[in-house]
Amino acid sequence: MKIVSIGGGPSGLYFALLMKKIGPHHDITVVERNKPYDTFGWGVVFSDQTLDNMRHWDIETANEVQQAFNHWDDIELHFKDQVIRSGGHGFVGIGRKKLLNILQVRCEELGVKLLFEQDVDSDLDFPDADLIIASDGVNSRVRSRLSDVFKPDIVTRPNRFIWLGTNRQYDAFTFLFEKTEHGWFQAHVYKFDNQTSTFIVECPEHVWLAHGLDKADQDESIAFCENLFSKNLQGEKLMTNARHLRGSSWLNFQRVKCAQWSSFNGNSHVVLLGDAVHTAHFAIGSGTKLALEDSIELVRQFKSLGDTPDRIPQVLQHYQKVREIDVIRLQNAAWNAMEWFEVCGERYCDQLAPEQLMYSMLTRSQRISHENLRLRDKEWLEGYEAWFAGQTATPGIRPPMFTTYTQRSVTLKNRIVVSPMAQYAAVDGRVADYHMVHLGARAIGGAGLVMVEMTAPSADGRITHGCPGLWNDQQTQDFHRITHWVHTQSDAKIGLQIGHAGPKGSTCRPWQGLGMDQPMAADDTEGNWPLIAASKLPYLQHGDVPRAMNRSDMDLVTADFVNATQRAAKAGFDWLELHCAHGYLLSSFISPLTNLRTDEYGGSMENRLRYPLEVFAAVRKVWPEHLPMSVRISANDWVEGGITPSDAVDIARAFKAAGADMIDCSSGQVSALQKPTYGRMYQTPFADRIRQEAGIATIAVGAISEADHVNSILAAGRADLCAVARPHLANPAWTLTEAARIGFTDLTWPQAYVSGKPQLEAGFARERALQSATKGD
Repeated sequence: MKIVSIGGGPSGLYFALLMKKIGPHHDITVVERNKPYDTFGWGVVFSDQTLDNMRHWDIETANEVQQAFNHWDDIELHFKDQVIRSGGHGFVGIGRKKLLNILQVRCEELGVKLLFEQDVDSDLDFPDADLIIASDGVNSRVRSRLSDVFKPDIVTRPNRFIWLGTNRQYDAFTFLFEKTEHGWFQAHVYKFDNQTSTFIVECPEHVWLAHGLDKADQDESIAFCENLFSKNLQGEKLMTNARHLRGSSWLNFQRVKCAQWSSFNGNSHVVLLGDAVHTAHFAIGSGTKLALEDSIELVRQFKSLGDTPDRIPQVLQHYQKVREIDVIRLQNAAWNAMEWFEVCGERYCDQLAPEQLMYSMLTRSQRISHENLRLRDKEWLEGYEAWFAGQTATPGIRPPMFTTYTQRSVTLKNRIVVSPMAQYAAVDGRVADYHMVHLGARAIGGAGLVMVEMTAPSADGRITHGCPGLWNDQQTQDFHRITHWVHTQSDAKIGLQIGHAGPKGSTCRPWQGLGMDQPMAADDTEGNWPLIAASKLPYLQHGDVPRAMNRSDMDLVTADFVNATQRAAKAGFDWLELHCAHGYLLSSFISPLTNLRTDEYGGSMENRLRYPLEVFAAVRKVWPEHLPMSVRISANDWVEGGITPSDAVDIARAFKAAGADMIDCSSGQVSALQKPTYGRMYQTPFADRIRQEAGIATIAVGAISEADHVNSILAAGRADLCAVARPHLANPAWTLTEAARIGFTDLTWPQAYVSGKPQLEAGFARERALQSATKGD
């Protein structure tokens, strides 16, 4: 085959040499616009794993890289006059110029033609090529020319950064944080040869503008950064090798993601590699990793499927299909890490202690979990666990989920909440033996707090006929029977979530009629009831239309909530939560999607919150002062024009000012048009943002399914409690089970069940030992 690589960066060069190695007969040319053995940039970083891959494909190149690289395991944080270090992370740093020189020499040894100082405008410049590798970088001309085919999604991020170097030597991947009168700056620093370290300085746009850096030339910017980080630089200077850039040398990162990676231009097949097809933020240092592993995978496909011109279409198709999975995973991790650094000045630096900022930073990409940190640096993690436990006066070293939590007079034995989950098993609003077994089993299953499903303050406030209520003495007595059992037979606390279904009421049980959220048939024998809401809008297009509430309706519903709250206190509940989420009555006032009112209860956020806050104030007034009260909100409607995470911060601030103790951070279910982005712990970022920016404790909920999730969330300060739903349906003793799974044995079991504890712990211990042995092999 005749192959031309446009661009002599890592992906283009490495693909050329690997392809030449598996097929010496191929005619391969790399065309580069810069001079021979010249390049710009400082050091690049990739993982030990990438070097292992390189060693498998070309030992000569890997050996050269290994001799030139700087390897380190430690990450070091300099923050608020503290220096914190954690090990076991495994990075490789090498000068970009040195890496390219190694690849260039290796290409020449194998017979790849290198053409320098050739500025290529288009893939059409090589009509006789069978395959064109477009590795022409983030500003790829080839991608731009064929943008209708490649369909690039390019996002310019808000932070500004400048890529510098210094002769000061660092023996760890170092993160420096400095605060100025206008905000925080951070530096990402790592050594890449025996004389030089990369020194990337980053800050939010508004901080950059406030310091006038938009008007500064390169020398002025360098002088500013030298002064800002002078204490750490210890007299060393900062340097630039980007004199070729005109104007400000501060850049914005561009995230590139293409829907299609290859095309046929009429003469040649064209495939994008490296930054031309996808970029990864420097916050996890994976741009070079992506580029090298792109090259490896493309060559692997040619080796597997055939390296003749007729095989190119199949190879390129398989290449994207296989490689795209890893790229998406890494880009998502890089995106998380990038966003962390974009908001850390506003969200974390002032709020978190150095110990917790370090943990939050280490887990920023969500690729590294709590137990993964234990494998990397057990000593450091146990020290952090002791610090975290000490903040709550919990003795010893223990995972964060098993530390106590106190709100007002209530102390929970651990941070696990059994999320309120509708059971649809009540009769006339009354709970009975089913609920006693359901709630009681979970109370002795190890959780710190068990929440009863949403309970209506009136018969017409229920979702379905099977939903519980609290509007009469019998219902109060039924609940008291359950709370009394929980308090006498377990050390868990029990809470009640109260809410009015509003426009989502009078619907079928999930297994009844047309299913969940569907209106009951008009002739249903149990009977329908009229609906009320903020506005005359049904939840489903074909659903029953509610009546827009008037002042009289509001007063009546408020009185019902007050009555239910007083009954909840009499029934012996430890905790109360007001449901203002998921499109139910109070939620219908908050969201602009469901509130179209033109009076003082509609329009602005302040007006839309007016009635929910009236209800909250009335409820808080009669709920015992010494007992905590939380509010569940939908922090994202997942519909354009609806509530956003930024709005959720304002909503949380309003409830905090009204006296709320915690915000239970859920999302969605406000509009049937929602398009949520599901994933592991997908709602936790809402809890994190609200906790830091609104300054109120939060409960994280949603796709939290294992102890590792919980410990990662709590340890990073992203939430104060974790509510676990579906796993508790499958296993009432989820908390006890997860403790055994991670090897935490210092946990009290119900006395009658203690004999099962050693067996469970021993079984999980064998599993961990087997996994460890397998990894060792």
